[in-house]
Amino acid sequence: MQHLNDEDLLAKFRADSQRGETGAKWIDELFSRYQTKVAAWCFRFTGDRESAGDLAQEIFLRVYRNLDSFRGSAKFSTWLFTVARNHCMNELKSRKSRPDQTAEPLDFEVADSAATTILESMEQEESLRTMRLLIEQNLDPIEKKVMVMHFSGGISLEAVSRLLGLTNASGARAHIVSAKRKLARAMERWKAQTSP
Repeated sequence: MQHLNDEDLLAKFRADSQRGETGAKWIDELFSRYQTKVAAWCFRFTGDRESAGDLAQEIFLRVYRNLDSFRGSAKFSTWLFTVARNHCMNELKSRKSRPDQTAEPLDFEVADSAATTILESMEQEESLRTMRLLIEQNLDPIEKKVMVMHFSGGISLEAVSRLLGLTNASGARAHIVSAKRKLARAMERWKAQTSP
């Protein structure tokens, strides 16, 4: 099945469904290709592995239920990550409205702690917390989304531009440039405040 692309698997699934068969092997193969990536995507939004696993399952269930609405005007992976992004964003919004839970929408994995000392690991975690805080305080919502999708999600800038409907001439690239400038200035201010 590895020689089949996503759209071929989807076509075979639909053909089996029309014949009254389940087509489970095709959809299982299709979903298995993206299971890890979707779970990682969700983890970067939630910062919690358990929540990320639950979200990933919800996303695949939603995709499965809505396969008929996928018309093939974009790649399957683009559609899948659009569903994932929307589902995660909705979950973050609902979490923010619940005072008993806090969500950190941006998270970056810490290097394997077995390869570092406890002190190095704590320093890395502190650096990540600082970076998340600077991102949260200094970037506008579109810049945050672009940064997460491109750097954490590994989505190309062209795909990010399409997914977010960015119509400016440079698309997502302009938001990356702006975000990097803001973060550089914020980091300089932070260093100046924290240096002895």
